[in-house]
Amino acid sequence: MQVITNDSLLIETSLFLHQVSLSLTPAQQALLRKHYRADNLYSGKRLLVVDDQLSNIYALTEILETHGMHCTIANNGFEALELVEDNAEFDLILMDIMMPEMDGYETMTRIREIPAYQHTPIIALTAKAMKEDRQICIEAGANDYMTKPLDAERLLGMLRLWLASHKALPEGVTIEQESDEG
Repeated sequence: MQVITNDSLLIETSLFLHQVSLSLTPAQQALLRKHYRADNLYSGKRLLVVDDQLSNIYALTEILETHGMHCTIANNGFEALELVEDNAEFDLILMDIMMPEMDGYETMTRIREIPAYQHTPIIALTAKAMKEDRQICIEAGANDYMTKPLDAERLLGMLRLWLASHKALPEGVTIEQESDEG
């Protein structure tokens, strides 16, 4: 992945390393506060929640809507594809992996084929906790991976990371992945 600006590099580095913000310069602290104000970051964000279990949908939407996010629900991969094809407005997608009809792997792969969603953050949610599962999800198109049962604080932290990094890119600028071909 190629970083576009120094600001986005700082944001991504501080999140991935969980750096204590007090050790940053005042200018760096101000930048992080600007990008991570919870009221601005979560409020009004549009999330697509793809899951076939009503209990999971209820738990997720309760957490998300409490923080000001708007949720659209898809009960399987086919519904998710219909929604993204008709709507280029989702800020982030939460994708269950184990679903009937079309699993999360195939759904993510097909969503990534839609130009408007090539760079939209997708977080894979799964009950599987095998070491290789994370890599399989990333290869299928996820940006990140979280195992169930979900920890609300960890989920919100992950959302903060991906919503802020997606927001940090200037309008019309995307992050290109380097080709393996050379």
